[in-house]
Amino acid sequence: MIRPGLCSVTFRALEVPTVVRLAAEAGLERIEWAGDVHVPPGDLVAARRARELTEQAGLSVASYGSYLRFEGSDEVVRAEGEAVLAAARELGAPRIRVWAGSADSADVPSPERARIVRRLQEFADLAAAHGIDVGLEFHGRTLTDEIGSTLRLLDEVGRANLRTYWQPHQGMPEAEALETLRRAVHRLSTLHVFSWWPRSERLPLSARAALWREAFGVVAAAGGEHDALLEFVPEDDPALLRREAQTLRELITAGAEPPR
Repeated sequence: MIRPGLCSVTFRALEVPTVVRLAAEAGLERIEWAGDVHVPPGDLVAARRARELTEQAGLSVASYGSYLRFEGSDEVVRAEGEAVLAAARELGAPRIRVWAGSADSADVPSPERARIVRRLQEFADLAAAHGIDVGLEFHGRTLTDEIGSTLRLLDEVGRANLRTYWQPHQGMPEAEALETLRRAVHRLSTLHVFSWWPRSERLPLSARAALWREAFGVVAAAGGEHDALLEFVPEDDPALLRREAQTLRELITAGAEPPR
């Protein structure tokens, strides 16, 4: 099952009630709440309000989109992790999205990689104690900048509640992007869905329909439950969300259909 949803960061400038209303009107099911603006780490009031408004609209919380990168002293990382976990618990998030550092994997010395692995293990264990999963952002300038490093990192951390997100890397040809998905799909929790090409130009989702139809086919064939969360729309225009959400649902359905 692939559940369509929205990353609240798509509308960073809008208030929480407006984001909830837009998602509900667009027929989406879930929201990943951003930790940089809508639900700051440790802000239990904001987290509780976002959860209540989400549920009142008939939606559910998909995840807490944190910006935890596991950098700095152990004391700083521990305090940041506790604040993130507190917000996620109050939000009722079943998953916390995290980042594996802020440098390309090829540029990270072995001791620094080992430090991030250890900190991911500690955080994943804390989250597991509260029944929460952890998801790695699949992104450039992190240890998940390419699929080999991503899979290796999952093995190094070795925690059942740690999985990965997926999105097509900017500028990567479709065939290559889909191959990264095929290699990651059995360790996948969430897809961030957008249509950027050739770099960061924001296009309608329909402009990359072939990519996403096949991506959803790969995920559907693997089985299990996954979230497909719209992240960004052309010109950050809220008026386009309904159209983009409709395209998302159509592509999920098309991807699940057996080939003719």
